[in-house]
Amino acid sequence: MTDPSLSTRFEENRPRLRAVAYRMLGSASEAEDAVQETWLRLTRADADAVDNLVGWLTTVVTHICLDMLRARKTCEHASPATAEGAVAASEPTDPEREVLLADAVGSAMMIVLDTLSPAERIAFVLHDLFAFSFEDIGAIVGRSAVATRQLASRARRRVQGADGREEELPSQREVAQAFMAASRDGDLEALLAVLDPDVVLRVDGVAVRAAAANAANGAPRLVPEVHGATDVARVFLGSAQAARPVLVDGAPGAAWAPGGRPRAVWTFNVKQGRIVEVQFIADPKTIARLEVLLVD
Repeated sequence: MTDPSLSTRFEENRPRLRAVAYRMLGSASEAEDAVQETWLRLTRADADAVDNLVGWLTTVVTHICLDMLRARKTCEHASPATAEGAVAASEPTDPEREVLLADAVGSAMMIVLDTLSPAERIAFVLHDLFAFSFEDIGAIVGRSAVATRQLASRARRRVQGADGREEELPSQREVAQAFMAASRDGDLEALLAVLDPDVVLRVDGVAVRAAAANAANGAPRLVPEVHGATDVARVFLGSAQAARPVLVDGAPGAAWAPGGRPRAVWTFNVKQGRIVEVQFIADPKTIARLEVLLVD
């Protein structure tokens, strides 16, 4: 039998949990489902061992919403028409929706939030609307605090610049694709043309070690950080022959993905038409936490 006091404490938190879930999902009915699943998980947990019930409940409902968002994205990629119909069918008609929309998240913002990747949406909502720390959000989405800050920042730019977001993304894709094409062709001038003079290349430890192990086979020498357009361009000159364009957490990137499975990922931070940062990721655990969508 469930402890009556536990039920009371949960009900005290229900409005907050519903608000968090709604801002994540944009649907009152789905938010209610997420809250109910949170209650079920609480009844199965050792509540006496939970020091901070509010934090525990918020973390659990966020994990549930993240799973629902990822499932929704998968459905959309598989069958856009079917997914669109499912979303329309789930739209609530009761007054609660209007109340929630008026409470800090307007309909315009909800439209923009729908364009974000699940991880971006979680980072933006929890940090900007509920003042969660990037460390706490990172633990939920499986990223470092720095990477989570970048997710929230990218989401914030899209929300604040909603009117230009459709034009911005293709431009970033074009820059990323131009960089990879110049890399494959060994065109130094073309590479320098899309790199900011102060560009930084950051390489994870797995990629550094793999390059060293394959140096005899022609792999480029890699170090954790490379600064400056010329040095970064030389790292990529003539490489990335098998790279394919992808979206990484909704942003333009590239990946080596034999059999459709990403084994190495490049992400690009593009500002004013030039790449200011490249991240080269080869750690399987890190890649598994990324949303990598092949776009060719």
